[in-house]
Amino acid sequence: MSDLLRNERLQLRAVEPEDVDLLYQWENDMALWPVSSTLKPFSRAQLARYVKNAALDVYQTRQLRLMINWLEGSLTVGMVDLFDFDPYHRRAGVGIMLHADWRGKGVAAAALDLFCPYAFQVLGLHQLYCNIAEGNKASRALFEAAGFQLVGKKRDWLKTPEGFEEEWLYQLIRPASH
Repeated sequence: MSDLLRNERLQLRAVEPEDVDLLYQWENDMALWPVSSTLKPFSRAQLARYVKNAALDVYQTRQLRLMINWLEGSLTVGMVDLFDFDPYHRRAGVGIMLHADWRGKGVAAAALDLFCPYAFQVLGLHQLYCNIAEGNKASRALFEAAGFQLVGKKRDWLKTPEGFEEEWLYQLIRPASH
């Protein structure tokens, strides 16, 4: 099972108490707030409670966060989030965040290559979806390359300093061979 969450370059792993300071840094980075719909900072205490609850079953919390570890040097470089987990309809949203120094190096694509089979084979999902701002070309390219298909656009969905922007909805349906 752990082979599904590891390749020769990286590993997806559970959130650990030692991750609180890193999560505090990332969750409070205001540059990331528009893509995560965050409007206020998180305290270390809030994040420590989150990490403690992360040990609960995905069926209880309806979410799952996996940290992305770069194996060479044992560096935590990002995270993959599963959210809005719906076991009845067997679907969930997925998001990915990488530290700025690791973007554009294929790490996010490799993480999705590990995460999607896990979501389908282990969690038994039928589909994954993601919502991406129209202007976020890097994320759109990432998810399209991973096989996600554009299925809809929400007009004037996201408020930006320049006005409103469309949000694009992508889906990845479980491959028929599974």
